[in-house]
Order: sequence, then C-alpha cells, then structure tokens
Amino acid sequence: MQHDSLNNPQAPVKYSRPVIYFLLLWTALNVLQSATLELHADEAYYWVFSRMMDWGFYYHPPMVAVFIRIGDMLMHNELGARLITLLSSTGAIYLVWLMLKRYEVSAKWFILLMSGILIFHVYGFTATPDAPLLFFAILFYFFYQRYLDSDSWLLAIILGVIVACLLYSKYHGILLVGFTLLSNLKLLRRASFYLIAVLALALFVPHIIWQYHHNFPAINLNLFERSEGGFDITYGFIFLAAQLLIGGPLISWFIFYKAFTTKIKDAFMRGLMVNAAGVFIFFYLNTLKVNVQPHYTLIAFVPLIMLALIGIKQKQLNPVWLYRLAVVNVVLIVVFRLCMVAGFPFLKENNQLASYYGFRDWAKAVQAKAGDHYVIMKDEYQNPSKYCFYTNSLKGFGYDSRYYRTTQFDMWPFEDSLQHTNIYYLTEDKIKGITTDSIHTSNTAGKWYGGWVKDTRTYQKVICKPAVDSMTLIPGQQQSVEVLITNPYPFPINFNNTNTLHPLAVEACFLLGEDIVEVQSAQQNIYDLPTLKPGAQAHYNFTFKAPLKKGNYGLFFSWRTEPFEGSRNSTYIKFTVK
Repeated sequence: MQHDSLNNPQAPVKYSRPVIYFLLLWTALNVLQSATLELHADEAYYWVFSRMMDWGFYYHPPMVAVFIRIGDMLMHNELGARLITLLSSTGAIYLVWLMLKRYEVSAKWFILLMSGILIFHVYGFTATPDAPLLFFAILFYFFYQRYLDSDSWLLAIILGVIVACLLYSKYHGILLVGFTLLSNLKLLRRASFYLIAVLALALFVPHIIWQYHHNFPAINLNLFERSEGGFDITYGFIFLAAQLLIGGPLISWFIFYKAFTTKIKDAFMRGLMVNAAGVFIFFYLNTLKVNVQPHYTLIAFVPLIMLALIGIKQKQLNPVWLYRLAVVNVVLIVVFRLCMVAGFPFLKENNQLASYYGFRDWAKAVQAKAGDHYVIMKDEYQNPSKYCFYTNSLKGFGYDSRYYRTTQFDMWPFEDSLQHTNIYYLTEDKIKGITTDSIHTSNTAGKWYGGWVKDTRTYQKVICKPAVDSMTLIPGQQQSVEVLITNPYPFPINFNNTNTLHPLAVEACFLLGEDIVEVQSAQQNIYDLPTLKPGAQAHYNFTFKAPLKKGNYGLFFSWRTEPFEGSRNSTYIKFTVK
C-alpha cells in the first residue's frame, strides 16, 4: 500500500511513513550543513543578541535570540547556534503535512514540491528571525484550522500565545494575522476571538514598552529610514524574478499557477489564498519606494505550497513531466547545498556566500594580537559579531561612524566599558601611526590592519537635539542653532581637551544626497562646557555658514576623536540653500 500511495496521488492518505523518512533526510542535511558551515555574519550578529537578551533590539524583536540562546547553552558551536532552528524547521514541515492530510494530498507530491522550495532550505538551518517566523506561522495555521472546526476557549488561548510569538519573531507576522482576519470576518462574531487579540497584545506589551523607552527604533527604521530609496522601476522586476528563484528555480512558476487557480472550498483555504496573495502584493507595492529583500515573502510560501498541493489533488494531476522537473529541481538544490558543505573555491568567491568561510581562523589570529582587550571595527556589525562568536566573548565592537547607519552596537553598553582603556583597532585600510600589524588568514576573511589605541575616548552615544528640524538660508549665510546636549552614559563626561591624548572635535556635517560634502567645526567655547553627570543636559549655540552651493542638504552634528571618524549624534535638519 505504501508504494501504491506514493505513485498514485488519488489514493487516500492514511499514513505518514514516507513523509517521516523525508523529514529524517531533511533533518540530517540541515544538521550536516549546520555543523560544517561557519556562521553567516547575520547569524553571528543575532548570537550577540542572545548574549545581550532584552525585550527588543534595534532591527528585530527578540525571538531569534531565544532560539539561538537555547541551543548555544547546550553547545557553543555552529550547530548549537542553529539547533532550534533546524528542529523547528522539521517540526513545521510535519505540521504542514498534518494540515494537508484532510485534503488527501499525495505524499509523493508533498515531498517533491515541499523539498523544492529553495527558501525553505535556506531557513531550514540559518539562524535568523525568519526561522522562528516560519515556525510560528505554520503553527498558527495548524491551530487556526482546528479553531475553525471548534470555537474553543483553549484553542483561543493557544492562538493568542502563537500570535504573540509571531510578533516576537518578526514584525511581518502582523500581515498573517491581518490577512487571516480579512479572509474570515465572521471571526468577529466569536467571543473567543477577542480573547486571542487581548492575550496576544498583553503578551506583546513588554516589547512595546521597550520600543517606547528607546524612541521606537523599529518604526523609524522600517517606516522612514528604509523608505528613502525612491522609485526605481527595476525594483519590481528584480522582486518578481527573485520570487521565482526562491520558490524553486524550476518549479516555482507551476506552484504559483496551481496555487492561484485552486478552487476554494472552505474558510481555511480562503485564508490561505488571501494570505498568499496579500503578502506578495503587499511587498510588491513596497517596491514602488524601496528595494524589497526577496525573503520578506517567506510566510507567503507556506499557504502557496499548500494551495498548490490541494490543487493537484483537486485536478487528480500526476504528470510525468512535472515529476521529472521536480526531481531535477530538488537535486539541483541538494547538490548546491552539498557543494557549500565541501566549500568549493567558486562558492567562497561569491560575495553572498563568502561570509560562511574563513572567519574562525581570522578571529583566532586577531585575538592572538588583541588578547582580552576590546577590538573595534568601524562601520559594520558583521565582523565584530563574528569576532564575538568565535572568541566566545563580547569583546568585538562596531564603531558606527558618521558615514554609516545605526546598529544595535549603538544601543548596547559596549562603548561604556572601553572608555579610557587600551583597545585594538582593526581596519581594512592602513592608518598611519596606528595600524602597525597586518592580518591575513584567508581570501574570504580578507586582509586587515591592526594597532593599539591608548586611553580610548569616544562620544558615540552623546545626544544632540537641535531646536529646529528645518532651515532655509542663502549661500554663505552665517546662522546659529541651539543644540540640547544630553549625557546618556552611566558616568560623567567632559568636553575639555586639556592634557588629553585624543582631543575632541564637535562638527556640523552637511549631506548632499548620501554624501558628506562639507564639515565645519564648533567654536572653542563648546569645550568650556561643564562636566555633565549621567542624564544631565547642557545648551550650546552652534554657529556655522551655509554651503556656497545651492541645494537641499541634510545637516547633523558629529562628535569625533582620533583616530575615529566621528559618530552621528543628532537627528537631521532639513537644510535648504537657495
């Protein structure tokens, strides 16, 4: 009976043995890749999250940190960091199978098509926020299907917890909840539905409070900072092509076609359809203003593949050409993954994949120079995080200069601890008089230069709040802006340059587009301001001249000490010269 059911999609599905075998192979491949590949830069970053547990982080909610922390407590290596991710991937796929059993889908087509979705392979072992998002999305569908069958208070409680976990995984989870409700407004008639909403919100309150205390960084990042790219017609075409690739390079076109032509016969299927279409349309519309990352649609591929499999059953399809195409599709993906495990040179030379290789030895070489001192790298979060993971420490620090953007390193207390200590400064370019060492362990890690900075003095967290948010001047016009300076550190800070090894320079920086085109220093009297105790504030009138070239600028204030390039310490002033 087993072989007949595999070859005949019309046979009733009364067992799961072939799927169990498939899941064992799926898990084995994920274990192999997790244990042999070094951590990707983003994974290392989230590992640092797990060592600095909080209710929120600058980019994401904290669920990815929870996943990594559990595995890392069992074993500190790549497999440990990815352990919960790969186990949750296996469990999630099995839950999809259980949901589809009532539609009597074919085990053969389930295995071939599910294993052919490229993006499921990526997040079957990669420890990023998308992994818990995928798991809780599938868990949501699993219990939602049962909730449709039975208006149970217990199921409502379970769904409330799952919705909270979705939101703690990634903010995209709100799309699943919203589109599900849109597909079935009759849920509003259930008293238990309001328990789901209230419980989910109550469980999510700690993260909302965290956002409030940190000035809502997620809202600023996702709604404003990432929306500054402007319209580019190529974004939409790139997005569509990427969806076909991550959906399975050879079979995705069929899955899209079959999913969206499947006949909807119940509320659950309608929820799948609205979610699949809604998520893809939502992110495609976002390409009108910003370049959307392809993997943002991850949660749409769950209802997509389910609908496609149901559609195959509805039409009693069993074409030989599709079987062969699906087999080749899976073979290509698996061979590619095994090539990554083998670490062939052509993969290491790929910019997207190089991050998986060579950084374990690099971290050891840097630690041999720096010892137990802090290692500072500028304008990045990736390599400082890798240094932290591979030294099992929190001694890597990303210094975000005026030329870079904000990262979680700007929020952590790392910088507090390195004040007036000797640090090892690691750069990709030589700095005269500073970087006396050269470190080169592999082509993937690259060549680095390092050296010591004594009595480190930085002001990365100092807050400068301008009294205005926009100005209009004529070329060369002199103007003053009142700036409120706040000390956010748990210790006093001063601005005096007397008898200091690294003098402080406070500067006004003018942006034209994304480039800093002019820098003007503050007058000497700022250095006469009194020492500020923790939380204390001081007012300063910064006098500058408008650039001579007409245009629309951005103006911000930066605090700089050598050999660092200065940080962005204020919000932008919209500055017009006409």
